[in-house]
Amino acid sequence: MGLPKFLSIYIVENNGMRLMIDVGEALKARTIIKKLKDFGLYPIHKIVLTHSHWDHAQGLSKLVNLMKDLDVEILASENAVENLKHPEKTIEGYEGIKSYPFEEEVTPLREGDFIDLNGLELEIKNFFGHTMDSIGIFDKTNRNIFVGDAFIMRLDQDAFFIPLMPPDFHEQELLKTFVKLREMRNELNSISLAHFGVWKDNHFEQILNEMEDLYFNTKTSLIEWYNENPSIEVINGKYCRKFLSASKFWNEKVFTFLIDYMINGLKLSGFIEGEKTVY
Repeated sequence: MGLPKFLSIYIVENNGMRLMIDVGEALKARTIIKKLKDFGLYPIHKIVLTHSHWDHAQGLSKLVNLMKDLDVEILASENAVENLKHPEKTIEGYEGIKSYPFEEEVTPLREGDFIDLNGLELEIKNFFGHTMDSIGIFDKTNRNIFVGDAFIMRLDQDAFFIPLMPPDFHEQELLKTFVKLREMRNELNSISLAHFGVWKDNHFEQILNEMEDLYFNTKTSLIEWYNENPSIEVINGKYCRKFLSASKFWNEKVFTFLIDYMINGLKLSGFIEGEKTVY
């Protein structure tokens, strides 16, 4: 999306083996390769996708092609394999977004599987709700979990949005996922969000404690504001004043597209009636 401080792509390295978590957009593939080389993180040996949404997986084909001299293993939820082959299914209602099928082999991951990174074991957790192919990657040794978009997206301490993006969104599964993460609390010191960054200590506790309240408060507010006035600009202003007033980076000017996405998600999920947006 061309926005700084929006998407995290993580590299986990152990004993000379590197795992990349998510790949971002196709337009960023060359930039990612350059950054990996600049930071001494090239070559990559494994790529795991937290889920198949375009902002996390769209660049996979291009990135693998740019690394065709390497033998890179691609891993994703077993539920994501078909979505990667047919990404048009994941952008239903968002047809303005380009899709890039990935036809190469993908190692399917299931709940309880482990990725062995030269002795560092990373456990797979099914974190359904945002999508039905969302997974978490649990690093028990370092007491951290990579969760993609499975929970609240916290762009900074004072700016967030909720994981509401059909066509594969399931609210009841999302609520189960909130509980599942909270039950892991004693095994964790931090949580790594795709949107955005690693949250530790009090900030980590805040995410665990606020998940349901932020989700339902946001959902209820957006529905109420849409029913009052369906203008995205009006809703955006109210959202930013209620939820983002203390943020130093995120404001009405740069948050409109996220409000548009959340409203469209509410429409596609049947929570509000209205014409769906075609992007």
